[in-house]
Amino acid sequence: MTRKKMLVPKAPGPGPEWSFLTKHGRVLLCVAQDPEARLCDIATFVGITERRVHGILKDLIESGYVTKTKTGRRNRYEILVHLPLPDPTHRIQAIGEVLNLLTTERTNSE
Repeated sequence: MTRKKMLVPKAPGPGPEWSFLTKHGRVLLCVAQDPEARLCDIATFVGITERRVHGILKDLIESGYVTKTKTGRRNRYEILVHLPLPDPTHRIQAIGEVLNLLTTERTNSE
């Protein structure tokens, strides 16, 4: 099985104490990039504990934005990209639209 390359983990050291994305948003990005990502991989990328990742995924599953299926000993997550964002004030209406903006590689000419 070939694993997708995930984004570079959060670098330790000084940096801003804030982020444009919530932890839930960053976990969704990880799942979008690698639906079979392990909790420890997601935790490393986001910079939180595995327990917190588990809690966030549980939130996302219970709210209907993510589904989880067992594949052997691993979990596979699927984002239901057609669902609207939880905040109705956003111009972009579906989660998939946001994920496409954040995960699509762009060239300097764009």
